[in-house]
Amino acid sequence: MRKRSAVRNLAEYAVALAAMKSLEWAPLPLARRLAGGYARLLDLALPKLRRAAVRNLSLAMPELGAAERSAMIDGVFRSIGRVALGFARLPGIRRENLAQWIRCEGSEYFEEGLRRGRGVLFATAHLGNWELSAFAHALFQGPMRVVVRPLDNPLIDRLVERRRALTGNRPIFKRDSARAILKALAANQAVGILIDQNSTADAGAFVDFFGIPACAGTGFAKIAAHSGATVIPGFALWSEEERRFVLRFYPPVEMVGDAARDTANLQARLEEVVRAFPDQWLWIHRRWKTRPPGSPPLYEDAPGSG
Repeated sequence: MRKRSAVRNLAEYAVALAAMKSLEWAPLPLARRLAGGYARLLDLALPKLRRAAVRNLSLAMPELGAAERSAMIDGVFRSIGRVALGFARLPGIRRENLAQWIRCEGSEYFEEGLRRGRGVLFATAHLGNWELSAFAHALFQGPMRVVVRPLDNPLIDRLVERRRALTGNRPIFKRDSARAILKALAANQAVGILIDQNSTADAGAFVDFFGIPACAGTGFAKIAAHSGATVIPGFALWSEEERRFVLRFYPPVEMVGDAARDTANLQARLEEVVRAFPDQWLWIHRRWKTRPPGSPPLYEDAPGSG
């Protein structure tokens, strides 16, 4: 990877900090409008994101017309704006006002998992508000561990990690994740892992996702089988009716010990939730970048092996 310049890092950090502080300090009604504007600006500044979303939706939901796809992608960017707003306001969210932002549903699944004594693995995704999800869980139930990949910009990465830790959550970095995850589960702790990202072929298996072979990492399933942890899908989903998020835990997913089969089952459960809340998933990610051997690439600028 080409080395990033200090000037670029500083410029990106200044822009990110200014945007975040404007959302943090502005009155909430104004902050909501600003967040929507920033999301629209992102859409205009990086047209490749919308192109990826159009391609993904044409593959996954071919029944949608062009206008329907465009409206759904507009919803995706509104969802990104809500994520940005929630992240900016994290320092002001406490137990006393948490209900204004989010409520919890299905916590009995988590509590039963803890009673089993082998830890809880949350299978989550870039769906709804993944940042507020972990933050709020620490206030509802107690701190957890979250598997993260450091951001390319170290200045922004430090800023993000400081906010993620405000309620006591601790990161597990992907480079040494397996050992740290198993240690946390052995101590009957909760660990959150994103399962919706494209994987390289050597680290994953091809499973059905929206009717298309998708390369999904098998590490989650292997750790779940090895540890005996309870596996619970969980997402902070926006409710337009309530005008707040719902941290929804779904019934546990049983692991059979076959990594490919368990991974396929997890992706099927994820697909069900994405179909129910399609404009809250990050369709701008090139989910089907890695292709089965001999298959042509699905994106114009992507190599077949991802």
